[in-house]
Amino acid sequence: MNILLVDDDSDGRAYVGEFLRELGHHVVECRDGQDGLEAFGTGDYHMVLSDLKMPRLSGIELLHALSSFAGGRDFDVVLLTGHGGMDSAIEALRAGAYDYLLKPVNVEELAAVTERVAERQALRRENKILTEKFEDEVKAATEETRHELARLRKAYCESMGVSNLVVFSEAMKTVLKQARRLHADRSVPVFIEGETGTGKEVIARYVHYGRGDVSAPFVDLNCAAIAPSIFESELFGYEAGAFTGGLPKGRKGKLDMAAGGTLFLDEIAEIPVELQAKLLRVIQEKEFYRVGGLKKIKTDVRVICATNVDIEKKIKQKAFRQDLFYRLSVGRITLLPLRQRKEDILPLAGMFLANFAREKGKRFRTISGGAADMLLSYEWPGNVRELKNAVEWAVLMWDDSKLKPVHLGILKDRKKGAPVETASAGIIDCNSSVSPAALYTPGSSACRPTASGGNRPRASLRCSEKYICTVWCTDTFELK
Repeated sequence: MNILLVDDDSDGRAYVGEFLRELGHHVVECRDGQDGLEAFGTGDYHMVLSDLKMPRLSGIELLHALSSFAGGRDFDVVLLTGHGGMDSAIEALRAGAYDYLLKPVNVEELAAVTERVAERQALRRENKILTEKFEDEVKAATEETRHELARLRKAYCESMGVSNLVVFSEAMKTVLKQARRLHADRSVPVFIEGETGTGKEVIARYVHYGRGDVSAPFVDLNCAAIAPSIFESELFGYEAGAFTGGLPKGRKGKLDMAAGGTLFLDEIAEIPVELQAKLLRVIQEKEFYRVGGLKKIKTDVRVICATNVDIEKKIKQKAFRQDLFYRLSVGRITLLPLRQRKEDILPLAGMFLANFAREKGKRFRTISGGAADMLLSYEWPGNVRELKNAVEWAVLMWDDSKLKPVHLGILKDRKKGAPVETASAGIIDCNSSVSPAALYTPGSSACRPTASGGNRPRASLRCSEKYICTVWCTDTFELK
């Protein structure tokens, strides 16, 4: 060890110093406390052996000075005192000294104390090393856990259908921006309206999950699928003995299951009118009673609702409470039908085609101009869901490199729709002066409506960064 020996008795200091050197320690000697304090500042010492009574700076004063001067270094102080200095020695121990020795110094006691200090210093060093190693391992494990959690969240969001939500039309881009704002503020209830198949539940999940940064529960309840007689118990739960046929211990409802997260009420217009006031109380007061219960239950649940009917017409018919609608419509989102945003049809069809072909091991990679015309001219009463099902049916029943009109026979019985666009309209000819490289770049001028004959649906193929239009020749385009 490195030992700092401080004593104004030169003979005693020399004797003790020589003995410590014989034990294998490196010793620096100082004649008083002031010199010892200066020497401590220039070296790295494990032990300070100091006399208690010295001129200029006593042992107690040196101990206090070293404690404030140490700067986080590990060292131990042992004081030397005469027989009459027991009170001072006890004071030194209370001030933080490791031990004390009586003068004249007994070399056996000095050796024993020095050995204990050496063991104490060794344990400190080992503990420091282990602590640093432990902290490094904890940090590494924490980082690994963080990555694993992110992976699991991503996988979960993929299973929920919100991991890679891609939109093409300006209307849907606006919807996503609104959904992101609502995701950031859980205090706002959300009301989503749109026809069947427009993706109301997908948007509801996006409002809840955002970009995968939420692990709170998302509980959905289809109001149209539950009989009015049991709707209240399904939503709020019930206490034991609330009604005949109930579970002996009662049952928690959907509000309990969604605690801390989101309750999604699909087909909200079908909720019984007599329960709408209770739902309004949940949204406003964040509290409810279970069926047959007397205890008020606090809840932290965000409510998202969706409907495919004209809710304002329902209000006029007294089938839906106006005050509930006003509360829900703070976060109102309207999804346009697919026929009103035709620029989404071809990119979505291409995305579905690529996904299903990969899943089912089929060769489909392109959509012919004739098939594109069929897709664009159809009215899609079932909206995105119907489009997805039509593409999946085609991939399931056929195996070709190109999606053709014959593969879309499921649409041949459709009602008469909009005028069919010609296969060549809006498709850039291979002999175009526009460079092929420009066609491969999303957002390039070649992919804008002006470069596609003003045909926005075909030009919208550039909007997907994942499914980029790479071939625009005569009657075929390819999506990757």
